[in-house]
Amino acid sequence: MATQIAHVVSHLRDLVLSGELAPGERIVEIPFAARLGVSRTPLRLALIELETEGLLERLPTRGYRVRSFSLEDIAEAVDVRGVLEGMAARIVAERGASSAELASLEDVVRRGRALLDTASRPGAVLDAEAWRAINGQFHRLLVTTANNRALASALEHNNKIPMAGPGALPLPEVPSDLELAFVHRAQADHEDLLQAITRREGARAEAILREHAYRSRENKRILIARIRKEKEGAADAS
Repeated sequence: MATQIAHVVSHLRDLVLSGELAPGERIVEIPFAARLGVSRTPLRLALIELETEGLLERLPTRGYRVRSFSLEDIAEAVDVRGVLEGMAARIVAERGASSAELASLEDVVRRGRALLDTASRPGAVLDAEAWRAINGQFHRLLVTTANNRALASALEHNNKIPMAGPGALPLPEVPSDLELAFVHRAQADHEDLLQAITRREGARAEAILREHAYRSRENKRILIARIRKEKEGAADAS
């Protein structure tokens, strides 16, 4: 079931990001389940995930609707996220994290490294959904550890913008070498940030997080542009 859900999420995400599902278009479970050749359960869970990523909005009556957004909307929101999360990183580093908080952050970073090490073995592929979950958990833990309600509220509002949140990554089920390079750099940033927090280097922690967000913004530009180019190529070929 988990693999099927990941497949549906990836497929629907590509349809939205490529523009094949236009802004305002409704997605109703029964016809879309038939279109994708899946049951309603994995489709329903996939729709919930894409609502979390900000690509869909739930209708008050029934079904979902594709949200309207631009690449600039995404870029601006990710920049804001970088400022806010950078502030969270500085707070945690300068205040000092408890042993339990550090253990939680270390556990997530360790699981991210283990996932990438496994994916580096001959014949292996990166579990994109597992990475997405780990990445999102790391960022949520950072904000929770900062324990600043105003900051958390601002981030929650900002991350409702499509593809703005840290868990919203347009990775396919089988990432390419380019996408793997993006993920490896993100993991390295997490490791560097954890080190800065452990050493209580506030300015460094903030700088790492803001640069991390900048790369996330540019990576999303590249990946979304590629998805749209591939759609155009497929349309031309047909």
